[in-house]
Parts: sequence; structure tokens; C-alpha cells
Amino acid sequence: MNLDQRITAFAKLGAFLSQFTSENFQKKENIAHNELFYEGFKHQIKLAQEHNGWFTKKNLIFTFNNWSRSLTTQNIKSWLEVYDLKAGNTQKVAIIMAGNIPLVGFHDFLSVLISGHEVLVKQSSNDKHLLPFLAKYIEHVEPGFKGKITFTEEKLQDFDAVIATGSDNTARYFEYYFKGKPSIIRKNRNSVAILSGNETEEELKALSEDIFRYYGLGCRNVSKLFVPRAYNFDSFFKAMYHWSPIINESKYANNYDYNKAVYLMSEFEMLENGFLMIKEDLSFASPIATVFYEYYNSPEALKTYIDANTDNIQCIVSNGFNENEIVFGKTQQPELFDYADGEDTIAFLLKI
Repeated sequence: MNLDQRITAFAKLGAFLSQFTSENFQKKENIAHNELFYEGFKHQIKLAQEHNGWFTKKNLIFTFNNWSRSLTTQNIKSWLEVYDLKAGNTQKVAIIMAGNIPLVGFHDFLSVLISGHEVLVKQSSNDKHLLPFLAKYIEHVEPGFKGKITFTEEKLQDFDAVIATGSDNTARYFEYYFKGKPSIIRKNRNSVAILSGNETEEELKALSEDIFRYYGLGCRNVSKLFVPRAYNFDSFFKAMYHWSPIINESKYANNYDYNKAVYLMSEFEMLENGFLMIKEDLSFASPIATVFYEYYNSPEALKTYIDANTDNIQCIVSNGFNENEIVFGKTQQPELFDYADGEDTIAFLLKI
């Protein structure tokens, strides 16, 4: 199985996922193996929703839309053209996946297989229905993948390298346990937005997508704002308002009520609008339904602070602050070359 065959297989997967990118799923003609997989994937989507209350249909559709958009032949070839992917030694790469948002480990899964390696996957119990089914689809589209994809719930054994994602605590365990293997170990990270006070209504409204998508559970979700002294939050709250129906969703509402009660009992100062709280806090990671904020005195001082805390930050949302910034509203729509923690997964896989 050569690189072109692998690219074609994942492009066909993208076409398959395109059927699940709107509220009313639409079965299309000329989708490979649709007669075997279309209804089955609808069932897996239902199971994923039932198993994890955070995996709403809207968020699943958003995920499928992103991957359908990314997995085209042209996009995959453009992503890979900077690498030398000539056939090398095939290694077995273990992936320990998180389960905070749907298919959060798919990019690692894709990277391992597209670079010609075998994959051994240990999934989170929170996200265990979708990927094994999509892996079966890939095997039907390209039989060369058969025998190269393994899922396990047991202790990882017989692998050559590892990509593991977890909390800061589990990362310490991973670093010790996998110290004899080539590895990428990912820890807690959060995303920030840097506001100047001159943002347009459209930019602030787009920022709401970075905050609320996936209920703020992803490392690419904005959990912290940096604002100038005397910043007026009225425009910010106004721009957030179209997300107000989120408070009608029970899991989110329960977190909102709990965190609000904690803040009130602790006599913390905070601002809230009935579905979102903002609180001045030095931390980067905020609870669900809460965004922290911190004042800055000058852009220069803030840049120094951001540079000193890069290990805590996944994305920076801003307009003209940073060369690596992400435009408002796009944190949850990464391209294939947007690597978690800024570590090039393909380059790592080519070295093992």
C-alpha cells in the first residue's frame, strides 16, 4: 500500500463523513461502501450521544463537518508535501487518546496511518464508539489497512513509540512509564483571547464560538481573556448572548449553577449574564460556564508574559498581537498542519 492509496482511502472517509454534516443526515450517491456503513454509523452516533451527554448531535455534526472539510485529496497532499514520506521501516505506534471532545484523537490516528505505520489505540471510555467504526470503514475502502489498526482496553504491549494525551498528573506517569520509547506526551493546555477593546461586534460574536463550542471542554477552547485596564465588558456580553439557549442543556446548566454557588459562597467577585460567568483570575483553566480574565498594562508586557507561559497555552486568539495568532471564531476548525502543542506529529513519526 503506497502513499497515494492511503491518501485516497482517507479522502473517501471524508466523503463518507460529509453525509453527517447537517441536522438531517443526507445519504449520498457514489459513497464507497455506503450500503454497509451508512446506517451503522447513524447507530454509532446515537450510541455516542447516549454514552456521553456532552456529545450532543450539534457538536458531533460540527466535528464531522470539520473532518469532512479537511479530508480531501488536495488538503491531504498539501499537508504532506513538505515531508519525505518514502517507504521506511513500519513501526507500531501506540496512541492513548483523551475523550473530552468527539474524535479528539483522530488527528494522531490519521498521522500514524498516513505515514505508513501501524497503530495501537487505547481510547478514553468517554469516546469509544465512533473511531472503531470509522476504522472498519477505512479497512473496507483500502484492504491494505487490515492488520494495521488495533484497539485495546488492556495494558499496552508490543509497540515501538507512543503518543499519549492526558492531564498534567497522568503526563508524569506517562513520562515515567514510556521513558524507554520515542514519545509525544501531551499535558493540560488552554487557549486565550487577547482583546484590545477595539474589536468589532462580528469579532466578539465569533469569539463566542471559541468559548462555547464543545461546552468549552477542548484545549482549543478559549478559557481566559486578557483585557486592558478599564475594559468595558458590555460589548462582550452582548456578543455572547446568541449562545444563551445553552443554559437549557442540563449538563451545562448543572455546572453553571454549581460554579455560581461556589463563587457566591466564597464571596468571589464575578460578572454573569444568566449563562456565562467571568471572573478575574490568574489561572489559565476555567471551569465550565466560566471564563477567567486578567488585565494587562501594555501589549509589550503581555507579550513577555505570554512567551513565559507558552507551555500552558494551546491557541492565542487575537487581531494583530501575535504572528501565530488565530482569528476570532476559528480555534475549533484547525487545519491538518495545526499540531497539538505545536509539536509536528508527522516529523516525529518519520524519525522513529
